[in-house]
Amino acid sequence: MNDEDYMRAALEQARQAGACGEVPVGAVVVLDGEIVGRGFNQPIGRHDPTAHAEVMALRDAGARLGNYRLPGATLYVTLEPCAMCSGAIMHARLARVVFGARDPKTGVAGSVLDLFAETRLNHHARIEGGLLADECARLLSGFFAARRGRTLVA
Repeated sequence: MNDEDYMRAALEQARQAGACGEVPVGAVVVLDGEIVGRGFNQPIGRHDPTAHAEVMALRDAGARLGNYRLPGATLYVTLEPCAMCSGAIMHARLARVVFGARDPKTGVAGSVLDLFAETRLNHHARIEGGLLADECARLLSGFFAARRGRTLVA
């Protein structure tokens, strides 16, 4: 599998979130070429503000691997991480984060600010944004357009 295949797996997770009425964001954690964690947004259904896709995928990977630290792992997520998720990513010691769409309102991997470039923090994951960005953004736009009762024009 390659980066696009892993992002497509994250998109499938995002579709599950949307099917549950959650904002369609999905994530997978990959280690040594294997998906070891999957997650999608679930804060509404779980009544849990921390149940973002990234956190759910990290929890799944940690449980499967028996360790909260995931050195060498890559997180693929359909939307640029927020501050909370970025903190979790740093604590998990991920090597790399690949995201799809930018988030101009809460993204902290370069959009609002860049926590990963903050030299005073003790861990720095390599960040790559924009993979399948249009597809990731369309999924989000379509969700919010449907929620507002409008049809999205492509």
